[in-house]
Amino acid sequence: MSHFTPNCLPLLIGSLPIESHAEATDLIFAHTPDIPLWPQLPAFKEEGMLLQYLPGLPGVRERNGKIFVDTEDPAFDEEVLAFYEEYLLVGEGEMPLETSRFLLSRDVARGFYTFLEAAAGRRDTLVALKGQTTGPVTFCTSLVDQSGRAIFYNDQLRDAAVKHLAMKARWQTRKMAEICGRTMMFFDEPGLAGLGSSAFITITREDIVACLAEVFASVKAENGLNGVHVCANTEWSVIFESGVDVVSYDAYSFFDKLILYKDHLVKFFEGGGILASGIVPTAPEFIDIETVDGLVGKWFSQTEQLQAIGIGRETIFAQTLITPSCGTGAVSRAQAEKVLYLTKAVSEKIRESFR
Repeated sequence: MSHFTPNCLPLLIGSLPIESHAEATDLIFAHTPDIPLWPQLPAFKEEGMLLQYLPGLPGVRERNGKIFVDTEDPAFDEEVLAFYEEYLLVGEGEMPLETSRFLLSRDVARGFYTFLEAAAGRRDTLVALKGQTTGPVTFCTSLVDQSGRAIFYNDQLRDAAVKHLAMKARWQTRKMAEICGRTMMFFDEPGLAGLGSSAFITITREDIVACLAEVFASVKAENGLNGVHVCANTEWSVIFESGVDVVSYDAYSFFDKLILYKDHLVKFFEGGGILASGIVPTAPEFIDIETVDGLVGKWFSQTEQLQAIGIGRETIFAQTLITPSCGTGAVSRAQAEKVLYLTKAVSEKIRESFR
């Protein structure tokens, strides 16, 4: 699996309520210098989860302020053909990935370039670098065609979109690997919170695992680790069975749901899997009341429950990351800074306890 023991180092989730990429990057490196990530700033429309990863996908149109894939456009078939031709050329090494449609441009990901520049100046202190890509299930259930139907239900569109995201993630991983040998790519899947509900009734476990397997393989081709982040409850067995290296979840609110998957958790840890414990809340009402000591106590209480199902205390420590429960793009600046402070401080206090 991962062959990486983060020992409860702090890690963030990408979004921040800030309007300067340089300022956001400085905050990230100040609070998570060992494993920094690049900032996504919702203040910029083009950095939304869907819009940021649309460029290069065939058939995308905007009409009356709505984004969709128009399969009825006369140019659609030609665009699809050009997409697959380029995908194959890149995959076969006949076209550079770095100059293909699969790169993230500065227009939609200024934070990534700012982050790379900052990381390049700190190579000697880095443990890993973390990137993030919108997950294939969330992307394909959020983007619709001209009839308003999610592209997940169109086999051709879903296939193109998953390949598109896989290559975007691969490009990102390759750029990070030029600076630091260990990279992590998290696929953000808030859409999987609906798994098991009527909204997902026609989506099978096999569909989800297949989508994740394809994007994972692209990251693995660059020697990166794969993570899946779900900020609410889901059918966790599907995530564990996907072959993921890092499971990122809201430990503050949903640990009681995750611990129900005892056999999956034990097997995951035995295989070297990493649990990104989102013990620091990102809901405003909880940010305001929580303390370092309170969150550390909560984490140790959860650790005792993991021990009770057969996972060793030292193993839990070695194979855990301390994170916020989700991104902070929707909270105030002051609250976001408190989340960053709590993440760093909780991590430090837990690590002190294991020295």
